[in-house]
Amino acid sequence: MTAVTVLLALLAALSNASASVLQRRAAVQEPDEGSGAGPAVRRFAHMLRRRSWLAGAALLALSSLLQAGALAVGSLSLVQPLLAAELLFTLAVGSAVFRRRPDGRTWLAFLALAGGLALFLLAAAPSSGRPTAPPGAWLLGGCGTLGGVLLLVAAARPVRGATRAALLGLASAVSFALTAALLKEAVGRLGRGPEAMFAHWSLYATGAAGLVAFLLLQGALAAGSLTASQPALTLGDALTSVVLGWVLFAETIQLGLRLLPEAVGIALIGAGSIGLAHAPAVGGEWDTAGGRPPDLDGERLPAPRSP
Repeated sequence: MTAVTVLLALLAALSNASASVLQRRAAVQEPDEGSGAGPAVRRFAHMLRRRSWLAGAALLALSSLLQAGALAVGSLSLVQPLLAAELLFTLAVGSAVFRRRPDGRTWLAFLALAGGLALFLLAAAPSSGRPTAPPGAWLLGGCGTLGGVLLLVAAARPVRGATRAALLGLASAVSFALTAALLKEAVGRLGRGPEAMFAHWSLYATGAAGLVAFLLLQGALAAGSLTASQPALTLGDALTSVVLGWVLFAETIQLGLRLLPEAVGIALIGAGSIGLAHAPAVGGEWDTAGGRPPDLDGERLPAPRSP
């Protein structure tokens, strides 16, 4: 089952990476019309007409299905950290879409992230835990997670630029981790029959939490480039999921002497995430460079906007 879990999680990461690149491309094509609900709604409505944005939304849906399959056969603490591979795939997809070749520093960051992810998971060896969580665990984990999201959104309101993108990216990551935990709760009830899953609140809460995470992601992508938001998305989702796996599903990771390689793995993941997010193919410098290729809607990307 571990091999199947890893395969499905990596395919979900590939779909997520492709969605981020395509939706970031759509986001930068829309001019900033100011703050407030009205301009935000108009901007979102304009993006809905772009094929690149719609393709990204379809890939997010596919990623959810792949993630559900991985969570059905594996632990939250294994599946969600594997989604850190999203940034590796973002490099590959971004290089192809934006026609940027990675340089030596980018490849070094690639190796750091890949090596850190492998080191952390091998050292942590997450256990499978229980398929569903008791109500008391959900009260603790759910309320704590929602409180964290609200604090991050409140902190993002008065700031702009990279700081806002990072805070909203982290809020989105925490929301995506909660969505994954709710999805695992729902699919964990499939062993009792489909009716047990459809009759339980977790399935519908998954949709609500996923919508919040999705909207926060759009806000992060619109607020700044992937350089600012992607590291927060990558690390926030992985680490929050490990905590939720322990609180909700009694999943455990190995501690003791293994804390050292785990810490090194996390540090490498962080360093690799930052390095890859600064790569032109990933970080968004392509939207300020001249001579860009046509987008998926057959138009050229807009000229650089003044800061």
